Amino acid sequence: MAEENQAAQQSNNAEKQPAFGIEKIYVKDLSLEIPNAPQVFTQRETPQLSVELSNASSQLDEGVFETVITVTVTSKIGEKTAFLVEVAQAGIFQIRNIPQENLDMILGVTCPNILFPYARETVSDLVTRAGFPPVLLNPINFEALYAQQRQKAEAEGAALQ
Repeated sequence: MAEENQAAQQSNNAEKQPAFGIEKIYVKDLSLEIPNAPQVFTQRETPQLSVELSNASSQLDEGVFETVITVTVTSKIGEKTAFLVEVAQAGIFQIRNIPQENLDMILGVTCPNILFPYARETVSDLVTRAGFPPVLLNPINFEALYAQQRQKAEAEGAALQ
């Protein structure tokens, strides 16, 4: 009898332990535009690159979340766009028994850190397949981005009061 109670208590404790797991990583959306082809391939000027990054998370089910990071890379030669690549890299994560204040940080820092190398590889591969030299995105400090977003949200909240 005591063994059954102990086993039930251990099972209960295991259910309440914090848990994090990767269920699936996938490309949710992918876009490549080369509006000035084929003329752009004859240009000898060095293109200027701009990179935009965003991330968002949503709850799919109890303890199951989707995080999506969207990377947009635009290459311009003068005023003409050489290429525009947009990758939405997504992941489904199982996150259980985590306090809300920690959950926001996991969804805003940990999940994007897991997804970014996949998005980086997809961008580089797609740009190369399009006939351009590879684009190697620099590492991103998602913790600093998260802190900036929090500060901005707090400042806007204070401004509304």
